[in-house]
Amino acid sequence: MASAAEQLASQMNWGSFSKAAELKSRLLFVVFALIIYRIGTHVPLPGIDLSVWNEIYNQKSGGILDMFNMFSGGALKRMTIFALNIMPYISASIIMQLASSMVPSLEAIKKEGELGRIRLNQYTRYLTVLLAAVQAWGLATGLEHMQGASGSAVLNPGIFFRIQAVITIVGGTVFLMWLGEQITQRGVGNGTSLLIFAGIVAELPRAIASVLELGRQGQFNVLELAGLFGMVLAVIVLIVFMERAQRRIPVQYPRRQVGQNQMTQSQLSHLPLKLNTAGVIPPIFASSLLLLPMTLVGFAGAEGGDIMSSIARNLQHGQPVYMVLYGLLIAFFSFFYTAIVFNPKENADMLKRYGGFVPGMRPGQQTAEYLDFVLTRLTMIGAVYIMFICLLPEFLISKFSMPFYFGGTSLLIVVSVTMDTVSQIHAHLVAHQYEGLIKKQRLRGKR
Repeated sequence: MASAAEQLASQMNWGSFSKAAELKSRLLFVVFALIIYRIGTHVPLPGIDLSVWNEIYNQKSGGILDMFNMFSGGALKRMTIFALNIMPYISASIIMQLASSMVPSLEAIKKEGELGRIRLNQYTRYLTVLLAAVQAWGLATGLEHMQGASGSAVLNPGIFFRIQAVITIVGGTVFLMWLGEQITQRGVGNGTSLLIFAGIVAELPRAIASVLELGRQGQFNVLELAGLFGMVLAVIVLIVFMERAQRRIPVQYPRRQVGQNQMTQSQLSHLPLKLNTAGVIPPIFASSLLLLPMTLVGFAGAEGGDIMSSIARNLQHGQPVYMVLYGLLIAFFSFFYTAIVFNPKENADMLKRYGGFVPGMRPGQQTAEYLDFVLTRLTMIGAVYIMFICLLPEFLISKFSMPFYFGGTSLLIVVSVTMDTVSQIHAHLVAHQYEGLIKKQRLRGKR
């Protein structure tokens, strides 16, 4: 066993990547899917005067529009068929996960295992279509009432344009939902996260160029510019450190009898609990919920009345109301999603079933309470960390007009998705190496 492990360690390098045919096909599929996605973000929505829309967007840019444009990978600014991107699907996932924890019938479906998961996924798809249709109708209606210096943003306003826009935008959202699921199943990594990741990364060169242009215009001096990029690097280092941090709960397995006269030694293992179990889900969910009611507000502006104007004013980036709501939603989803992905009682029962126990804790209920105690405090630290990462740049964005692509949310998504994808690639390589070792051992056995 030791020799096999040493052989695996010696062979485990990126040179073995050329031999992993399945991994190569998965990565090529991801690249191909992301290329299709990026092409779609440049296909304009029919019936839109793009020159007028660019004028209007530049006038209304800042705040919620720029955040929405960041998640859409620039598709909103170009008003393309992917203008809503994958956000309706994320909103539908939030609603279904909340409902499956509160509605008894949906909770019963959730406990049916794989069949229940398939049914809930189907309900999520239906809800995605509904949300996308509502948002697309609001977007089309808002576009019809928007006027620029050169005229209307819509060439031929009317019911035909609205129906055409709804069908096109909903079709684009459904296609991205399907594409994300295909990336998850046939590629490497989480498809939804990779689509958001690709949109942010694709706009990074333009964001860097805009920051350098602001420096050239005199808005930043050299020290301030160096400080901004230094802050970005420091945030990246902090994200990497915190995402890799974990608490290892010791688990003891008793001695077992093998055969008639042989006893195995007791084994000491550990149960790893990540400091940030929820990952990038809390900021994405929080941003999605803040974007959902603001879809119309961002376009209506003063025409929406005093209430709409007040909402638009208070939910701008850097405003106290926005920052408080954003922080509270991040904290809520940190605890909520952690409770979904890790159930202390189920893990305690599993340890008890296999004979494992935490030293100093009785198997069963006491172990579950201990795991819940540790997990709650880890989640508290993780929630504070995510809130710090996401809210700290809000001040810098409002003070220095720094692009949203350098904000904490975008950096957290980019770094976390990169680390998750690399770890999955590494897991595929390890599995490939083990398969190669098993084949070699079989060949030697036949000889």
